[in-house]
Amino acid sequence: MNIQSTHQSPVLGAGSRAAGIRVENVNLSYGTTHVLKDVNLTIRPGEFFAFLGPSGCGKTTLLRLIAGFNVAQTGQVLIGDTDVSTLPPWKRDVGMVFQSYALWPHMSVRRNVAFGLEERKVPKAEIEARVDAALELVGLKHLADRKPSQLSGGQQQRVALARTVVIRPRVLLLDEPLSNLDAKLRVQMRRELLELQRELQLTTIFVTHDQEEANTICDRIAVMSDGVIQQVGAPMELYDRPANLFVANFLGTVNIVEGEVHGSGASRAFVIAGGGGTVPIPAGRDVPSGARLVFRPQNAVIAEPGSHAAPGRTRLDGRIVYREFLGGTIRYGVTLGTTEVTIDMAHQAGEPVLETGSAAAIDLSADKALYLAH
Repeated sequence: MNIQSTHQSPVLGAGSRAAGIRVENVNLSYGTTHVLKDVNLTIRPGEFFAFLGPSGCGKTTLLRLIAGFNVAQTGQVLIGDTDVSTLPPWKRDVGMVFQSYALWPHMSVRRNVAFGLEERKVPKAEIEARVDAALELVGLKHLADRKPSQLSGGQQQRVALARTVVIRPRVLLLDEPLSNLDAKLRVQMRRELLELQRELQLTTIFVTHDQEEANTICDRIAVMSDGVIQQVGAPMELYDRPANLFVANFLGTVNIVEGEVHGSGASRAFVIAGGGGTVPIPAGRDVPSGARLVFRPQNAVIAEPGSHAAPGRTRLDGRIVYREFLGGTIRYGVTLGTTEVTIDMAHQAGEPVLETGSAAAIDLSADKALYLAH
């Protein structure tokens, strides 16, 4: 899809209509099951925002709450400055793209896109102009007379997007819209989604369980677990500075090492369980009770045994227990006493690799070591 610039034309509406969203003190239960637990969240006007988490964490329930398909027992949802908590979906000025696309199979592409405008009693000439603009925006004007069954999955998704943006919503809600596509098409479509969102400057919320999707297209992400927002931040912020063990573990590969804090003041150190070694804790570093040592596989390097660690790095002695070739990197499993960690090293053609069973020295950057609980 080649997004065609609308130059903020009145046909599809200007980006200045984008609305911020506030969710305040929301609790939602189905019977005795507490699904959303004291949720508080602010989404900025024009932001591409994601709800990210495993199945059953409450992300789709929260999206449907904003859309008006769910009702909370306590709390408020505000779109712009308007409390929409008691308004039905069709009065909230939002557009939603469902996972199934929900296209009318007996209608042409054009009729599918026009349907919402017809229901709103928009004049016929205006419907034609807005439908043409929406189809041109998503690159489907030449397929306007086809039925959904004659389109590919990616094309059907574009029809669903066109049908949603043509009504000029202030907020665009996307419920796992890429899950029905194959892996290659998902990559293509997420780029096109971002291009469309930037062109229209719509406040957009994207629900997904796929961290790569959220990381590549969203300005900020709310990571959810068990009905609770664990952390909100930009993708790199969440990856580099997770608030707790759940966020660290959910966003990419991570080493979570058991152990105990010994000493006090400048002599504090984290002693790895099972004789894995000792990691000095920098002065002023906050270490919560029951914390584990956490670091990413690329935040440590394998060095030559017997050499000296570089300044700012802690030397830990271990042994290679497995090796995996991942193309651009080689992943090593290394035991430190009875603890096993994962280390990623960049692969360069012709460079020697380490053999399973060989001794290895692990150098860990002190400033990359995190101490997290929960």
